[in-house]
Amino acid sequence: MLPTTTPPPPPPPADHHHSPKKSKKLELKTTIHSVKSHISAHHCAWLTVTVLLQLLIILFLNRASPSPPLPSSHHRDFESATSAAAPLYDETCKYGRIYVYDLPPMFNKDLLDNCHDIDPWSSRCNAVSNGGFGPPATGLDGVVPANLTPAWYWTDMYAAEVIYHERMMSYKCRTLNPDQATAFYIPFYVGLAVGKYLWFNYTSKDRDFHSEEMLKWVSTQQPFKNSNGSDHFIMLGRLTWDFRRLTDNDDEWGTKFIYMPLMKNVLRLAVERSQWDPLEISVPYPTAFHPRSEPDIRQWQSLIRDRKRASPISFVGATRKKIRNDFRGLLMGYCKTESSSCRVVDCSITHCYDGAPAILEAFLDSDFCLQPKGDGFTRRSAFDCMLAGSIPVYFWRGSTEFQYEWHLPKMSRTYYVFIDHNIVRNDTSIIKQVLEKFSKEEIRRMRETIIEFLPRLLYSRPNTYLGGIDDAFDVAMEGVLRRFKQQKMENRAFLLQG
Repeated sequence: MLPTTTPPPPPPPADHHHSPKKSKKLELKTTIHSVKSHISAHHCAWLTVTVLLQLLIILFLNRASPSPPLPSSHHRDFESATSAAAPLYDETCKYGRIYVYDLPPMFNKDLLDNCHDIDPWSSRCNAVSNGGFGPPATGLDGVVPANLTPAWYWTDMYAAEVIYHERMMSYKCRTLNPDQATAFYIPFYVGLAVGKYLWFNYTSKDRDFHSEEMLKWVSTQQPFKNSNGSDHFIMLGRLTWDFRRLTDNDDEWGTKFIYMPLMKNVLRLAVERSQWDPLEISVPYPTAFHPRSEPDIRQWQSLIRDRKRASPISFVGATRKKIRNDFRGLLMGYCKTESSSCRVVDCSITHCYDGAPAILEAFLDSDFCLQPKGDGFTRRSAFDCMLAGSIPVYFWRGSTEFQYEWHLPKMSRTYYVFIDHNIVRNDTSIIKQVLEKFSKEEIRRMRETIIEFLPRLLYSRPNTYLGGIDDAFDVAMEGVLRRFKQQKMENRAFLLQG
């Protein structure tokens, strides 16, 4: 609103009578002419500039004055809270904002609605319930404090596609205006879409169908056309290797989604990345703990810091008899032999899927947890281990190197132990020899490092305030935005140089 001004008073009536005032006016006029004659043209210019500057300052202060506050509401939805006319820069979203595509439902919602039919082995409805968190955890009495149990769910290791979409819909740096976006999120549940077709007599075309249809759709969108997808990203819920089929042979595993031409510039988040792919970023596997507030996090950190641990080592897993020289079988045999120092949870006997009280208890009660390879180099169990304040022991470089670089400390040896798997195959006693060398103080410091970065491995509920703490989703989104902002700045600089 323009500033209001008071109209000038009307001029005084003309004086037609002769009086002493007339002579005073003549004296004043003569004085003014005398002063003006002494002011140079240079000084007049400076006087003009000064007046103009004062006017500009007044105009700026009027425009910068705050507008009346909006009525507060705890139930205001995202559309009103995040206006399409949001500012291009603010401190909260200093790297920019994210636009979320509204995909046709066949690429996400329909997959959830048909959850009973997207896996050949069993229904996935539990796994995708509660925004991807799964069913509320049970059986944690005596393991987790009662006031924290509502924050625990039996979360599927491959549910991140659903979790990221749910969080994105209420993300503080989401924008409804594509013209204001730094990044564009494609909420396609490609892991759920391909899961049904990975086994049995399905063809490569079956495995590629949803991916090809989604890319046809997104390629018609103007933001994708503008950048050829170079400012777009997607979350892959499964290991990257499930999306890297090299041929159209029906017997070959997975979909060729990542190798499709329209995906060549799209950034991918995945629970395990290929270290040779610069367009792939690994993010933490979801665990069972989804804090509702900062006090939830602080209470759990205190619990794992003060926990009395009875066992030096633990191993959770099952042997794979069909795999020649199965390393898990080797570790299982070692721990059963060293039962006084190594606690075992045999998942061929104990239910271990999506977490279980027995797994959490084993990790809570041990200083170190043995972490062989999973289906890929990484393993959900390593995150369950750190969640309990136990120190992971890795046997393959690929389990840690080039993985989770946005979420884990660069000084990797401050929170885990590495023992080469080839050495262990020759002599399993090396495990005990290496771990016994760590003093109680060294173990305490390593655990404290894990406790400090633990929030960066957790996925909190949507619309949760963690008191300024960034969780795994926040860290990932800031990383995406920072990367794309830097990329756009470099592109502009290149064009200016050209």
